Amino acid sequence: MRRVLVLVSAVCTALALLSSCAWGEPDGDGGGRLPGAPTGVTADAGSATSVHVMWNAVSADRGIRHYEVYRGPTKVKEVPGAEHMVDVTMLKPSTPYAFTVRARDTDGRLGPPSKVVRATTPSAVATDDKAPTRPGKATGRAVGSRAVQLSWSGATDDRDVVSYDIYQGDTKIHSVGGNQTATVVTGLRPGTRYSFSVRARDAADNLSPATAAVRITTPGTDDGRGTAPTGFQVTTHRADGAYYLDLSWVPPRADGVVTEYQIQLDGRAATSLVYGGSAPRDKATYSFYLTPESGVSHRVRIRGRLPDGTWGGFSTERTVTTGPRA
Repeated sequence: MRRVLVLVSAVCTALALLSSCAWGEPDGDGGGRLPGAPTGVTADAGSATSVHVMWNAVSADRGIRHYEVYRGPTKVKEVPGAEHMVDVTMLKPSTPYAFTVRARDTDGRLGPPSKVVRATTPSAVATDDKAPTRPGKATGRAVGSRAVQLSWSGATDDRDVVSYDIYQGDTKIHSVGGNQTATVVTGLRPGTRYSFSVRARDAADNLSPATAAVRITTPGTDDGRGTAPTGFQVTTHRADGAYYLDLSWVPPRADGVVTEYQIQLDGRAATSLVYGGSAPRDKATYSFYLTPESGVSHRVRIRGRLPDGTWGGFSTERTVTTGPRA
């Protein structure tokens, strides 16, 4: 191993007169390690003109800004860091394709590519506007505290069922080939209630009705500390004859960006905060109208809706008083 390192060093020294010698791309100025290569990458044909690509989340010192999906050497999709799947569309029927995925962190630095995965689209069909039938009854069970296994009876189609799409609530989270009638959904939280359903898809991209919802609660307990905002601080200020509540916190470290928060006042939901643009990652602040009265005390805490659609844990509860009592 030492001889290899010496050789690399010698090569870099020799090339220094011509160009800088560095691994990877000179993206961004941030320190720390580059994002790792995505793992668990899969590719399955979703129709005659689309392929569904999935991968596991990548951890990085500064968080993941987005994932880049490549078809051969060509980048075809950018996916937000909170998502780990995409449908690559506008493909040709009966054609083999190769895909890789790379992660880019919030400093703009691009990590190495994943392993290559391959999928072949099925042949095109004549005009087809008939959707597959609804898959048979879906069932499920928890597999440990962070995964569930789902199964269903196969759907039928006047031609062929090419794939099955799995939904968590209203969001598509997974897809498997048409010859599969079971799958495992991972990355869940202990002690959390989830709802799943399944739809069938044919080569012409016609979708069946969804199965009845399968509701599963993962075992165990989640005290919320791992998904709660931290560094939560509360103060008040007076303006225009009234008091306003000023909040600051560090967003929870979740698998993606947290864009929605619920603020509780004295044990009840008081207001919600939804970021329409780029949500803060390192520190967030918010201020809202409270009351015109002085000397009133309130208990305040906050929680975020995680990228998987469930609510994270509550922050530490703080007590604040609106100025001196008259």
